[in-house]
Amino acid sequence: MDKIILEMRGITKTFPGVKALDNVNLKVREGEIHALVGENGAGKSTLMKVLSGVYPAGTYDGDIYFDGVVRRFSTIADSEDLGIIIIHQELALVPLLSIAENIFLGNEIARNGVIDWPQTFARTQELLTKVGLKEPATTLITDIGVGKQQLVEIAKALSKKVRLLILDEPTASLNEKDSDALLNLLIEFRKQGMTSIIISHKLNEIRKVADQITILRDGGTVETLDCHTTEVSEDRIIKGMVGRDMEDRYPPRDVPIGDTVLEVNNWNVFHQNHRDRQFLHDVNITVRAGEVVGIAGLMGAGRTETAMSIFGRSWGHKITGEVKVRGKTVDVSTIPKAIDAGLAYVTEDRKHLGLVLINSIMHNTTLSNLDDVSRSGVIDDHAEMRVSTDFRKRLRIRSHSIYQETVNLSGGNQQKVVLSKWLFTNPEVLILDEPTRGIDVGAKYEIYSIINELAADGKGILMISSEMPELLGTCDRIYVMNEGRIVAELSKAEASQESIMRAIMRSGEKK
Repeated sequence: MDKIILEMRGITKTFPGVKALDNVNLKVREGEIHALVGENGAGKSTLMKVLSGVYPAGTYDGDIYFDGVVRRFSTIADSEDLGIIIIHQELALVPLLSIAENIFLGNEIARNGVIDWPQTFARTQELLTKVGLKEPATTLITDIGVGKQQLVEIAKALSKKVRLLILDEPTASLNEKDSDALLNLLIEFRKQGMTSIIISHKLNEIRKVADQITILRDGGTVETLDCHTTEVSEDRIIKGMVGRDMEDRYPPRDVPIGDTVLEVNNWNVFHQNHRDRQFLHDVNITVRAGEVVGIAGLMGAGRTETAMSIFGRSWGHKITGEVKVRGKTVDVSTIPKAIDAGLAYVTEDRKHLGLVLINSIMHNTTLSNLDDVSRSGVIDDHAEMRVSTDFRKRLRIRSHSIYQETVNLSGGNQQKVVLSKWLFTNPEVLILDEPTRGIDVGAKYEIYSIINELAADGKGILMISSEMPELLGTCDRIYVMNEGRIVAELSKAEASQESIMRAIMRSGEKK
């Protein structure tokens, strides 16, 4: 593993008013898993887009060496021809096409201009066997989960004779089981001599698979750590990422718990698409003022579906049950009514459901409460500017101005804009669904601090997270869900990863 397959020297990439990469250097040895880490906005994805030809030669300074030869990629196809394949965080699959059609889309197996379907399906099954996917090649992408879709993307890369596989946040949307399966697959590929670059904020996963770790900060290279010669702890990586020690990843909170602010009683919901199938069964939840209450569970347990069905019945069918805010039964049958009742919901999918990415910070901030910045149905530009400026300062959103488009913000700052949007509705209860997904440890700390501030203001916080350490570090009480039911309620003293998993396993045995 001493041969250098890839070297990037002095890579500098500038956007209008921003230097995204500043003299970045990267060396990757053949047959290793090389991790690239850094805070949001550190330049990780930009560097990989330079490498893969998304940003073509001539739009950046510096040199790329692959197999010891200087390369100038004008298109993605140029890098793919050499076996450099990138899998982006947002999967590039067509939902209504089959697995086989997606794998060979643009790379069809054909004779005389006609697709050879028998060979396409046979080759697809070979690739699926390599990645451990048992689905038939004819299965539609829309009929498989995100974890399996990620494996289809890897199979697609293998079909192009990949030599260097780049994965950008490959486990961000996966549960623990699917994440482990994918990481084990990378380890198996390493045994076969494949080289991989993985970008991830999940430092425990990085430490599990990486041979070397390169840390970026503010668009520059901080250092590269060799995991075989150096003891690399998560704290060591974090110090390089943020430039300081983070002895306590979860800021302390000492907030008096008040009266019950939210009650959900006997909540029953049938499936959104399979309308004869009951999905949620007699869910009961309470949240008090100043309290952060977590919902834990495996993927598919019903956590997001519970949140969305409560918030204006935005998921589900034939919903029954009662919602009370401050002891008063409220109508949450539509999203506007749920907002009027004092509820706010921060979605897990900020890019598609939380923000209008082509709009500015200002317009996104006021989107859920236009009445408060309008006069006689006309938006008051000055009022909108005052509100968004206030939230930008209050939530410490890093941007050039309130007029910056949210698509150009880092993940952590996008999440703060989503929070601003809902805080402007002045909710009694804030439902947070995966509030720190895909953001770095520094930005996570800031989000946790904001959550603490909201609790101190007397808000009730209901928080869903797939990261159990996050729930244990931030919540006063945790509900455990499995198969659409609440199967346990744990106090902070009772809660641990073991007790949560025990509750899930025991509930499965009873069925």
